Amino acid sequence: MPINITMPALSPTMEEGNLSKWLVKEGDQVKSGDVIAEIETDKATMEVEAVDEGTVAKIVVPAGTEAVKVNALIAILAADGEDVSAAASGGGAPAPKAEAAPAPKAEAAPAPKASEPAPAPAQAPVAAPASAQSGTGVGNGLFSSPLARRLAKEAGIDISAVTGSGPHGRVVKADIEKAVASGTGKAAPAAAPQPAGAPAPALAKGPSDDAVLKLFEEGSYELLPHDGMRRTIAARLTESHQTVPAYFVSMDCEIDALLKLRAEINKSAPVTKTEKGEVPAFKLSVNDFVIKAMALALRDVPMANASWTSTARVKHKHSDVGVAVAIPDGLITPIIRKAEEKTLSVISNEMKDLARRARDKKLKPDEYQGGTTAVSNLGMFGVSSFTSIINPPHASIVSIGAGIEKPVVKNGEIKVGTVMTATFAFDHRVIDGALGAELASAFKRYIENPMAMLV
Repeated sequence: MPINITMPALSPTMEEGNLSKWLVKEGDQVKSGDVIAEIETDKATMEVEAVDEGTVAKIVVPAGTEAVKVNALIAILAADGEDVSAAASGGGAPAPKAEAAPAPKAEAAPAPKASEPAPAPAQAPVAAPASAQSGTGVGNGLFSSPLARRLAKEAGIDISAVTGSGPHGRVVKADIEKAVASGTGKAAPAAAPQPAGAPAPALAKGPSDDAVLKLFEEGSYELLPHDGMRRTIAARLTESHQTVPAYFVSMDCEIDALLKLRAEINKSAPVTKTEKGEVPAFKLSVNDFVIKAMALALRDVPMANASWTSTARVKHKHSDVGVAVAIPDGLITPIIRKAEEKTLSVISNEMKDLARRARDKKLKPDEYQGGTTAVSNLGMFGVSSFTSIINPPHASIVSIGAGIEKPVVKNGEIKVGTVMTATFAFDHRVIDGALGAELASAFKRYIENPMAMLV
């Protein structure tokens, strides 16, 4: 029987992706674990592995196709011993081709008549739940075979709770049979519907695209269509701005001691001989100290290390610090996991690797999804202070300005000191004012006494 290869859901929120490249061609033999294609999501370009063995009978979606929906058929695999031509003609229906969105016209749309109600805004598509997606991945990041998924569904087994014994942790038929025999992995009963809350207030609707374009002279501009990343940034930060009751706290931190310690540590870094000459094992930046200070502050003020859900606050056991990285025409926030446990040199090297791969769109979803807080630093651009929008599920973010020489009072005397302004944004549903101030004070203590970050 032909095996359908579908567009995988490479993250819980993915609804579509671009099939950028095929690494196999029709007639090629593949086995489980072979990389067969590259899929471009809104944040990264990821490799897709085969979960079944056989011969590529037909490539349904050609390389370069954009906006391929999750679970759409992209190729057909003929099982071992199966006739390839028969499999190619007997597979599922091809995925519908994505239609390019028409460019906005420079003509104003006719206004609705006074007696006619304004059309309701189209609802955003809802992402399919991970457990229902039939791509290569399942909810816990493991692979599963089509047969295993079918058997799990028939037996009422939650496949994400089953440990796979196949290649690369793939869940296979034997794993499902074992789960059925032991009575483990039963899917939880559906939760009772919760009473609906108060309806969300209607959002003010801005002018239409056509109305905006009419304000400009034709030929005086060019249109840059939104890509997946730009749409995701717009949707998530608009949602955050409209739903998160944020407040802001600023702290001026003297960083002369930090700058002195940073210079001493970098000077003493061991070197390694390479083809390009001697290369230091690490080179700390001010941002590395900021990441560490934020992680330790969250450790010291654990109630601030939390996220919001409608039923409970999620109190985290570790400080997973996201760091905003600018990439061409976009932004991504890779995460330093368990930053409170890592040394400054480890944080520095890990951050450089994440930033490099972020710019190349080579990050894995688990490297930029989740996290408990974030750091955004515009000091290198000379920005003295600014505020940032919280990116849920985070309940906080700290915005770092440039270190600027200012007059400071020390022991009753005015002296010149290097001052850095840190502005915190807090989700008031999770972090009350006094708690936010406590976290900001803990952060300031570490920044101004950086030796405490080394012990």
